[in-house]
Amino acid sequence: MKSKVLITGGAGFIGNAIISRIHDIYDVVVLDNFSPQIHGENYEESFLYLGIKDKCEIIKGDVTSPEDMLKALQDVDYVIHLAAETGTGQSMYELNKYTSVNILGTSNLLESILKNKIKVKKIILSSSRSVYGEGMYKCKTHDIVVPNSRVVEDMVKKDFEPKCPICGKDVELVSTTADCEIKPISMYAYTKMAQEKMLELMCPSMGIEYTIFRYQNVFGPGQSLNNPYTGILSIFSKRLLNNQDINIFEDGLESRDFVHVKDIAAFTVNALENDKTNNKYLNVGSGESTSVMKVAETLKSMYGSTSSISVSGDFRIGDIRHNKADMEDTMACCGFKPHYTFEMGMKEFSDWVIAEDAKKKIEIDDAFEKSLAELAATGMILKGK
Repeated sequence: MKSKVLITGGAGFIGNAIISRIHDIYDVVVLDNFSPQIHGENYEESFLYLGIKDKCEIIKGDVTSPEDMLKALQDVDYVIHLAAETGTGQSMYELNKYTSVNILGTSNLLESILKNKIKVKKIILSSSRSVYGEGMYKCKTHDIVVPNSRVVEDMVKKDFEPKCPICGKDVELVSTTADCEIKPISMYAYTKMAQEKMLELMCPSMGIEYTIFRYQNVFGPGQSLNNPYTGILSIFSKRLLNNQDINIFEDGLESRDFVHVKDIAAFTVNALENDKTNNKYLNVGSGESTSVMKVAETLKSMYGSTSSISVSGDFRIGDIRHNKADMEDTMACCGFKPHYTFEMGMKEFSDWVIAEDAKKKIEIDDAFEKSLAELAATGMILKGK
């Protein structure tokens, strides 16, 4: 008899990749609300829904609903908890929404298991590198430090680099390890930290093992091209395909650790029955840092776009400057390393976008501009001088 895995938010981008790896090995049930922000107005026609509809049991419901959660948890052995509102910028003015889904949703999961005596063996949480804030840097005087949130007055003057929290001098990026001091600087990050602490507190008392993965910037085929609040690759792609100009925030040198969704799926699935990952916090990234300017230029070349790329100096409050994951502990626990390089992943992603564009022209809409207007109206985007 196969073990049963519940994937909350399993109809999403990461859930699709995970289900592709495990649907022949486990019985899979998905609990998902099919948000139009991700799936469009008719979710049954979405790329993501079509990717899983014949591979698992699907329950259309909400993680904040005790009734929906209990229905989804029947006879479940393992839980992969992906369901969450994502996006740093939006979290800074949609506080109730992020608190409800991310914190109450996780509370509902744990309480449903506890009160109904469901014999779950393990919970895997998709957390985020955002909990680190700026993450780890090296100061010439004070060695390894975790900078505080960047100062608005400095950023207005186009001084975007983090500073040593002790002496205030410039610091150099290093790989962030999972034992890094936690310094969340957005509401999204605070809610992910809360999820982590809830599992750390409750799972041992409930006799449940857990693994907390701190995903870096996930990308790949299938990521939403409609959600303006997350994913610069999607935002850039839509504009580049339509030869629309791109405005890059800060100075374009801000960087991220881009990790392919298939690598995310591989590490997540490995943890289901891998005792070495029990009760661990583990990074999942590529271990490399790539600038936003390089992302834009790479995609422009792959699409053959005539768009111009400009650097504005504008910036969002709550954004970090750089990130790069230390993957040593993760690779030691799981026994393998990430497969995809940035170049391999970008080629696969851009090929998929081009194929989607050929099926149905990917049009520019006003969703991204609307999201920027929302941020500006709440003072979360500021102009550089």
